[in-house]
Amino acid sequence: MRVLVTGGAGFIGSQVADRLAGAGHSVLVLDALLPAAHGDGRPVETERHEFVHGSVADADLVSRLLSGVDAVCHQAAMVGHGLDASDAPAYAANNDLGTAVLLAAMHSRGIRELVLASSMVVYGEGAYSCPVHGAVRAAPRRACDLDAGRYDPPCPWCGAPLQPGLVREDAPLDPRSTYAATKLAQEHLAAAWARQTDGSVWALRYHNVYGPRMPRDTPYSGVAALFRSALERGEAPTVLEDGAQRRDFVHVTDVAEANVLALGAPSPGFRAVNVCSGEPHTVGDLAVALAAAMDGPAPRIVGGARAADVRHVVADPALAAELLGFRAAVPFADGVAAFATDPLRAPAGGTP
Repeated sequence: MRVLVTGGAGFIGSQVADRLAGAGHSVLVLDALLPAAHGDGRPVETERHEFVHGSVADADLVSRLLSGVDAVCHQAAMVGHGLDASDAPAYAANNDLGTAVLLAAMHSRGIRELVLASSMVVYGEGAYSCPVHGAVRAAPRRACDLDAGRYDPPCPWCGAPLQPGLVREDAPLDPRSTYAATKLAQEHLAAAWARQTDGSVWALRYHNVYGPRMPRDTPYSGVAALFRSALERGEAPTVLEDGAQRRDFVHVTDVAEANVLALGAPSPGFRAVNVCSGEPHTVGDLAVALAAAMDGPAPRIVGGARAADVRHVVADPALAAELLGFRAAVPFADGVAAFATDPLRAPAGGTP
């Protein structure tokens, strides 16, 4: 199968491209090489694949590239919290306009198979239950509570403490950041395309991905890269809130494998699945484990929270296992120990 991998020079996309090639597919990589995610020049990993430098929002270019392509793995996106609300046009242009252009070109070329890189951020807060009211949706956390160190959202009906649970794919979707809103818009665009074209879409909702080739030291970096960069400077990793916020950290090689499995399992229309480890840990756990692996100073808990942060998002891996046969293979302890020395991407304008 010939596969176009958009964003195939990036942290996750490059791993997807490598894994697809290893599975015997012919890979064509398209990447805009956004400076926030890449250092100077074309990443060395792309040299093993057919590569085109360009934007997924360039309709003429995308249409030409899709000639002879059987399926698309759409990884291209501007990621992370960003700087502030002024990032919104860039997020919408890269993530949503780019996706719309790609889908239109796929329709024109008669291509019906898409694997979409989605994200856990479409959920907002994860799943919660109240001892009195059962399953409830947690309201956005208030600034006054965060300032007072009250980080866990209370029951919106009675104010009782909530118990976090596993978030399933049928949970209500409630994006809390510009990035999250654009990822949900990508899902809606892809779902509409599937209905209109009788296409097949797997929306892979990645949870907290870490591993080799992460970009370092940018406003768009993941928390694992930020912690490691601090430790390499001899500084304690800075942990917001109380460090007890729960996440599912999934290794990038597992994410790449999920993409290969999705390409081999055509979906009847649009289906979304969690791509996660099924092994939840706190952000504090990650900081402690990485500090120990790097023989660095213990994490520094500083309180506070960013406006778009949610408290707990812990994934249910059952549907991906049932529909795709996907089960993460890299345990947290092994992945974090390896991450202490994994190669990372240099910051914009920097060198590895």
